[in-house]
Amino acid sequence: MNHLHDALFAPHQGSGRPFLIAPDGAALSYGAFVDLAARYAQAMADAGLKPGDRLALQLDKSAEMLAVIAAAIRAGVVFLPLNTAYTAAEVDYFIRDAGARMLLADPAYAGRLAPVAKAAGVRLETVAPGGGGSFQPAATGLPPVARAAGDLAAFLYTSGTTGRSKGAMLSHDNLLSNARTLVGLWRFGPEDVLLHALPIFHTHGLFVATNVVLLAGASMIFLPKFDAREVMRLLPKATTMMGVPTFYTRLLAEPGLTPDAARHMRLFVSGSAPLLAETHQDWQARTGHRILERYGMTETNMNCSNPYEGERRPGTVGQALPGVEVRVCDGSGAELPRGEVGVLEVRGPNVFQGYWNMPEKTAEELRADGFFLTGDLAVMGADGYVTIVGRAKDLVISGGYNIYPSEVEAEIDALPWVLESAVIGLPHPDMGEAVMAVIVPRPGATPDPEGLAAALSERLARFKLPRAVEVVAELPRNTMGKVQKAALRAAHKGRFG
Repeated sequence: MNHLHDALFAPHQGSGRPFLIAPDGAALSYGAFVDLAARYAQAMADAGLKPGDRLALQLDKSAEMLAVIAAAIRAGVVFLPLNTAYTAAEVDYFIRDAGARMLLADPAYAGRLAPVAKAAGVRLETVAPGGGGSFQPAATGLPPVARAAGDLAAFLYTSGTTGRSKGAMLSHDNLLSNARTLVGLWRFGPEDVLLHALPIFHTHGLFVATNVVLLAGASMIFLPKFDAREVMRLLPKATTMMGVPTFYTRLLAEPGLTPDAARHMRLFVSGSAPLLAETHQDWQARTGHRILERYGMTETNMNCSNPYEGERRPGTVGQALPGVEVRVCDGSGAELPRGEVGVLEVRGPNVFQGYWNMPEKTAEELRADGFFLTGDLAVMGADGYVTIVGRAKDLVISGGYNIYPSEVEAEIDALPWVLESAVIGLPHPDMGEAVMAVIVPRPGATPDPEGLAAALSERLARFKLPRAVEVVAELPRNTMGKVQKAALRAAHKGRFG
């Protein structure tokens, strides 16, 4: 028995149902996909990869990349999907840290990665969209290799904004249990067509979107990347979409976004970064649909979700998923009363197995009772709805007062000239830290940074008001749309002397 393969892929052996649909309408059936994955799995075995070995991937999004991942699962190989934006130096760290036996790269990346692979003693092969490259599927398929629920399936490396990147170890059951929960919670079935514009080196596009589709026997319109006009063109052919907040803000700028354009859709899901309540409200006004916001992270997959039926409350990530426990605690791990801000902790079958080769870090963040310290500051209402108020590392302590950036950002974003903002704490010689606001103005609006404090003075206590304001064209973001506050702090660290 191969725990993950038997649930995700075995039921589709020989099926002619469409699995991946290209933007031009060409479809790859489930049966053809499973066969391709089986032949890639045999190619892995022929290359000397054994169950438990690590395989690193830096590949452009394609059916072949997805088939290679499915092949790794079939062969019992632990895969490391790497962001295509990672430099050669970063890839060097990942393959050495994981002890990878092979690196599969897009042919365009092979030149810069060849010296890295050679120095690390790792075999480098290439896989290209459309089936090119040096690593080709074998003529026949490899039978599924036995893997138990607790065996490792993947390493996903955290972004590493502070210190070394950590390899989160995810088991077969971590991935499967979470996908099963989401299929039921979000009502996915064989009739669904998911518009997939997310990257597949990340939890959201790979373990949420793809695994849910596989379990439901649904189809995916598989876009190489997000393009607002292309999404608008294909929207009438889909029933569901999963995206990051940036997807929705860019689609709101499209004049063709109307209730009629979205009438075939039954569900829009947002995650990976906070969704502004304003975006939620604007989307409903333009399309008639309420975006379903959920909350997850690399180490846990999904933890919370607004309901499919019921109140999808703007500004919250909903309630804990079935089978998942969440609690809000103080620094010592004591659970706080409802309504108080603390660190969100999570326990359930979705929670990872620890950090590869980092037992001390694992012990710091994974309690003996199984609860994982997410590092997110949150408040839980009496009805269990969770609101994320920021990262613990982003908390600003000024003159002894705690300032939660999301609270200040919400008030700034409500101003008519502001499109979005990021609030950070910077070293201050007198106050310890002071608040700075970095603001992107609305197109065509006249920025008024000098009037910001006065505009907020009746909404926020004086100690929360920004002492510095910077107007910029855009905020720095990672691939999944999260604002990179560490980069902002580094860029402005000397602002207050």
